[in-house]
Amino acid sequence: MDTIIKAPQALKAKVMLWTDVTYHDMEEIDKIQSIPDLESAFCSVLGVDLPEPRKGVLLELYVQTVLFCREHSFSKEQTSALLSIIKSIHEANVETPLNNSEECFKYCRELLLCHSVRRPPFSINLFKSEEVNCVLTYIHNNYMRHYKLYKYVFTPQVKLDLSLSYSGPPTVEDSSVPAVEDVTDTEAVPKKDGTSSETQQASITAAAGVTSELKALIEQEVREHMTRVSGQLDQRIKEIASQHSSALDSSQNHKAKK
Repeated sequence: MDTIIKAPQALKAKVMLWTDVTYHDMEEIDKIQSIPDLESAFCSVLGVDLPEPRKGVLLELYVQTVLFCREHSFSKEQTSALLSIIKSIHEANVETPLNNSEECFKYCRELLLCHSVRRPPFSINLFKSEEVNCVLTYIHNNYMRHYKLYKYVFTPQVKLDLSLSYSGPPTVEDSSVPAVEDVTDTEAVPKKDGTSSETQQASITAAAGVTSELKALIEQEVREHMTRVSGQLDQRIKEIASQHSSALDSSQNHKAKK
């Protein structure tokens, strides 16, 4: 049976508070201390029912996320949202065996933006600026750096079978067949009455002109806030990528000297 391969697609971020893990679920998870019990809880809460080794890899990802949240004293709301963010990034990664790292990183950035700026119902300020940087570093070090490993474990391998066949020289076209000339439809297209469209345009213009000054100020403030936070995330992503590249170069140079 052939497997249908999906092409990488752009994903739209949304608020994920209580999306996968409810408040009641978080109360039960906060009571659990042992890792095996946490894994059992995630099998029930997130419906993890996969064959090994996929099941173990996914459960470890969720458990490490909870331990990270506890280490940084995140609230139930923040932990629930981060679990859903990790789950969504992972699902975006493994939905296709093709390379979609750029789409996943962009999706991660937009998800964090949705949870760090107050703009209901499109986004909420669940994480502060320092917490966003901390979460971004965690996601990069614990998932995006191992992006290809997760894809290898959770997606089928794609093999290309290429076959070529030679059918001989091309045949000469029969000159006796008359050429088909393009036929242009000369029927006149009736013009539409522009009265109704002009009336609609005038109505739209009038409606746009009644936008209040208060609404314009609020929208400007929100846009400036979104731009500022987005710029901070972009800068942080560049810094993390630069640090990662420097670490790899240093490791390679050290091995070369040996």
